[in-house]
Amino acid sequence: MLRKVALLALAPLALAGADTPLPARPRFLVVPCPGADLSRAMAPIRRLFSDHPETRAVLVTADGCPALKAYAPGYSDVNRFISWSMAKTVTAMLVGVLVTDGRLQLDAAAPIAEWHGPGDARAAITLRQLLQMSSGLQHVEVGDPVENSDTNQTLFVSHTGAMAAAAIDHPLETRPGSKFRYSSLTTLILAEIVTRTLTDSHDPRVRARAYADFAKSRLFAPAGIRSAVLEFDGAGTQIGGSIMHMTLDDWGRIGGLLLDGRAADGTQVVAPKWLAFMKTPSPTNAEYGAQTWLNRPGGAEGKATLFPGKGPATAVAADGHLGQLVIASPDSAPGRGIVVVRLGNTPDTRNPALMQALGDVVAGFDRRR
Repeated sequence: MLRKVALLALAPLALAGADTPLPARPRFLVVPCPGADLSRAMAPIRRLFSDHPETRAVLVTADGCPALKAYAPGYSDVNRFISWSMAKTVTAMLVGVLVTDGRLQLDAAAPIAEWHGPGDARAAITLRQLLQMSSGLQHVEVGDPVENSDTNQTLFVSHTGAMAAAAIDHPLETRPGSKFRYSSLTTLILAEIVTRTLTDSHDPRVRARAYADFAKSRLFAPAGIRSAVLEFDGAGTQIGGSIMHMTLDDWGRIGGLLLDGRAADGTQVVAPKWLAFMKTPSPTNAEYGAQTWLNRPGGAEGKATLFPGKGPATAVAADGHLGQLVIASPDSAPGRGIVVVRLGNTPDTRNPALMQALGDVVAGFDRRR
């Protein structure tokens, strides 16, 4: 899939108390939640571990209540799990705060000074087009060989000191708004726009602190998220398309925001209008909104990224490399809907089967049945 970045698998993180023998099977914790019927979902949830042994953690919340939590041996509540491209959806939420505040404009030219020189056609790129992956910028997400991909070169090889600068420097390939091209570097540019909106400083430490404080005060803390760790490049730009870390429970809280923009205590964290935009099919790809995948057919590759036909069409997801998923289905029973989080290390070749299994989990809560 276009969204995949070919990277080496992560080694399991060490746990506190490593001398304690680890259990041989996944550990399941089921909590009675009002209106949450797990009877149809339990079998596919168990298959997430038996048929996909690279699954590390699973969480299901129903109407905000944690109905089920499961960990593979070696993982627990102390672990922070890497986002990979799930970070893109979080970055979009932060952009949305600034748009809602009136500090950024969705359909204005993107505030990237480097694109506004004489005769530079990139000056036509809008914030909306960046969010919908239709900027028109030249990009190779997955190269052949893999080390030749723009993403790998920028994040891990040639441009680690100034990733956003490298992304901004890409030329136009197509007219802005005319073609979908999935690009982790596009989200780096969005993170840079957030940073430049917050501070004029060029000091990497000041820039990183401004971004981290903003993310904490306007998104994470109101949502009850306490474990988030953000990674930055050498210039102080958050690696907003690929690298942040949270516990399983906190990824579930991100899913809660994807349901209706509200924290578990009812606080409106993401504005309803902005969340609706994130979930609206983009003009160039019906299965993609704004840095968010949609449970709809008609993708740019001719095949679906999620699992259309299983569960409601209103289900959406933050979807990351190696099978990191936060799925939010507002029209699944009960109440606000359900969130399914799956974290692991699934090779690309096994991803379609994994997605179908996750579709079965979501379908198990379909209130139409």
